Amino acid sequence: MRDVIATEQAPRAIGPYSQAIRANGFVFLSGQVAINPATGYVVEGGVTQQTECVLENLKAVLEAAGSSLDRVVKTTVYLKSIADFGKMNEIYGRYFPKDPPARSTVEVARLPRDVAIEIDVIATAPLL
Repeated sequence: MRDVIATEQAPRAIGPYSQAIRANGFVFLSGQVAINPATGYVVEGGVTQQTECVLENLKAVLEAAGSSLDRVVKTTVYLKSIADFGKMNEIYGRYFPKDPPARSTVEVARLPRDVAIEIDVIATAPLL
């Protein structure tokens, strides 16, 4: 069984992909960038503000899938500059204060809309 997940509480997909797919007790979220879902614009500020926006967007998609941040098992963080790792890590830690998920973090040359960060997630989700 495979369900497409979509919510207006996070930025809509801007290409041929889904915000998330729920399958076999997991939910696989596409990468989220720092776009305010209400305005469609990139949030102003640096990696700190953008990390918070990305995590709020991920939280909204997880909730639409019947999951939550505490059910996340793996994240991948893409940073425009690895020099921003400390700032990102501080905000990230607030969203995963206990038993954080496995994580990979990589520096990339460029991200959509020239944002500073993108994060994708895999989480457990209830079977429907």
